[in-house]
Formats: sequence, structure tokens, C-alpha cells
Amino acid sequence: MDKRIFLLLLLAGCADASANAPLAISVATPAPPAASAPPPSMAPAPVVAQLPPGAVDFDAWLAAFRVKALAAGVSAATLDRELSGVTPEPRVVSLDGKQPEFSKPVGDYIKGVISDDRVAVGRAKRQDLAFLPGVESRYGVPRDILLAVWAMESAFGKIQGNFDVVRSMASLAADGRRRAWAEGELIAALKIIESGEVTRAQLKGSWAGAMGQTQFLPSNYRATAVDHDGDGRRDIWGSDSDSLASAANLLAKGGWKPGVGWAREVILPADFDYSLAEGPRELPAWWAAKGVKRADGLPWTPADAAAVAGLILPAGANGPAFLALPNHYAIRTYNNSTAYALGIGLLADRFGGGESLVTPWPFEQPLSLADRMAAQIALSRLGFDPGPADGVVGAGTRKALRAWQLDRGLPADGYLSMDMLARLKGQAGLS
Repeated sequence: MDKRIFLLLLLAGCADASANAPLAISVATPAPPAASAPPPSMAPAPVVAQLPPGAVDFDAWLAAFRVKALAAGVSAATLDRELSGVTPEPRVVSLDGKQPEFSKPVGDYIKGVISDDRVAVGRAKRQDLAFLPGVESRYGVPRDILLAVWAMESAFGKIQGNFDVVRSMASLAADGRRRAWAEGELIAALKIIESGEVTRAQLKGSWAGAMGQTQFLPSNYRATAVDHDGDGRRDIWGSDSDSLASAANLLAKGGWKPGVGWAREVILPADFDYSLAEGPRELPAWWAAKGVKRADGLPWTPADAAAVAGLILPAGANGPAFLALPNHYAIRTYNNSTAYALGIGLLADRFGGGESLVTPWPFEQPLSLADRMAAQIALSRLGFDPGPADGVVGAGTRKALRAWQLDRGLPADGYLSMDMLARLKGQAGLS
């Protein structure tokens, strides 16, 4: 739910996860958390950060934003009170623009998600939290999925972030890279304060503005947070009940289908056409006709058999394969990341007593930023457009890679490994 941009390449760090993270397959190691700035009333004399050449002056941006906020219904009194003395937070701008030097392989990421300690805590909480059956019944989202979100987003509420959300959003908006989005979230944060439901001092979160135990952006809080414990407050910071019910409401609004699974591990036949990955979404029977079988050997439930599923190969042809059901994509409304959704689903399965995967994750060498950019440059030179050479191995890069692999008679899984990188560089004449 902030859920992590920070995953330029799939990140799912607890307090820094973001619902606006881009789709990718590798996982970036999140930056360590930093302490939040003190409230303006307690802060020392502000020091204005040095802006890079061409950047918009913070005061000039603030004056223009004030006009937009007034037009959006934020009162002049609120703007005067909350934005007076606000200065840009250099750490926020730096974190937002920082491309990870190395990306963590998805298998390593999943292994980190499903630790024995985390599984033990989740299994204990699924038994001890009396409110979970009521949340599950009301929203149709299984308790194990909610517990997995809670674990991933904030380590069961322990790591929520301590950045001043107003200052963070003002910093991101003034920086300009994601101005429209950040201004919208800043307006939402100001309206939360103006409503009296949450004070500025309580409005704490990650550097990217994700708040509370389930890491909601301000706009998510306004639209989907709920008061499940009945105390008159939607408290995603201090109330476990409100936090998990709010997450359930967000997933329900994101298209969660009660009674349907999230994904199933499958085994592919030897002659399988790997270019079907991230392609058609068809009924399990359609995939079965192509030789795709459930890894556990069990039959599909009637609900799952009636749902369309898409094939994902997060570690390529040599790793586990999954048929992703509709609820996989519902999880990605929380954080649009393949690895994040896999982490949630697989962790939830373990909370419910599920076993480890049948196909192990392969050993993978992390790719550096220079490696990823080189692969994109090579694909472009060879006539397969991956988009900008930004080092983000997203859907466009994987599509171009699959096309190149098909053209060369290779398994077209769209997976960028060290071997594929060496082949690309060799054919493109890159040293």
C-alpha cells in the first residue's frame, strides 16, 4: 500500500511499500528507515534544501499548490496552519529518485518473506485475534491473506514509519517527478486533518506517505479505511481491528472474489510454449489441454475451475510456475507487483498450514543496475523495443525479451538472467 515504488523492481518492504509500485520481477532492497522530521512547532530554524538545476523553487510550488488546494475544498485556515514553515525533506526526494544498484532475485525475496518466525507469529495471531472471523465474513477476504498483508506491510504493526506525511508529500510534489499524484495525496492528507479525525502529529508513515499498520496512502484512508472496533475512529495506527478490516475493504473494492483462490503452483510439460507467460487468461481446463497440471496433484475447486487464470513465471523457465487466479490481481491493487502478490499469497498459504513449493527457486545472481540497463540497450539495438533504458525490468522489457528469445529459438520466458544478459550483449556488440 505505499507499498513500495521503492520496488522499482518489485519491492515489498514493510513500511515503505506503496500501492503505486511499478510492475516488475526483481526485488529491490529497501533503503533503511530514517527518523521523521519534528513537527514545525518543535523544529529548529528550517534549512532550505539545495535544489538541483532546473528544479522548481519550493516557495513557488507552494504558492501554486495553495490555489489548487483551495479549489479542491481545503480551507485557507488549514493551509496556513499546516503548511506554514514547511520545508522540503531532502531524504524523501533522494529516496524517491534512487534507483537500486542491485536487484534481489525473486526467489531470495520470497524466501525472506516466508521466514519461520513470521509464519509462527501469523499462525498464532490467526488463532488469537477474535475479530478476524467477523472481518472475513463481512468482506469475504480470508484471514490468512489479511495477516500476510499485515506482516508484509508493517511486521504486524511494529514498523509503520515515522515520517511527517504532509512534509513528505509536499517534498515529492515540489520535486515534480510525480507531482500530480503527490499533490492529490497531500490534499487528501490535509482533508483528513481538517476533518478532525486524525491530527497532524498522528499522520505518520513511510517516506512515500504510506500510513499505519496496513500502509494506506491518504487517499486510500479517506476512501476505504473503516472503524471496525466501533470506537468512532478509523485508527489504522493503533487498532489491529481497524487496520485489518480496512485492508479487507481495500481488497474487496479491488475486486476480491470470495471463495476463489489467488494462484496455484503448476507443472509445465517439456515442450511448453513459454511465450504464453503474462499472456492469455483462460480457464484451468484450457491450460490443462496444453499439458499444465497442478503441482499438488489435486483437482480444481468448482469456483477456481470457473475462473480465468494467467500463467506467471517469476523466475523464468527454471523456477516455479503459477496459474494466477483473479485474486492474485486483486492483491496487486494493493501493490502492483508480481513478487509482492506472490509473497502475500504464499505467506497466507503457510499461515493456513500449506506446504512449501514443489519446484524450488533456482539460484540466481543479482543483476546490477548497469546490467539491467545494458540488457535494455542491447534489446533496442537488436530491434526489440523494451522502452527506456532505465534499469526497471518491467512488462515492456519482458515482452521485448520474449520476442527476442522467440526469434533466437530460445525458451521465451521473458526472464532476464545472467546468461540471457551475456547473450544479448554478445549479439548487440556490447562489451
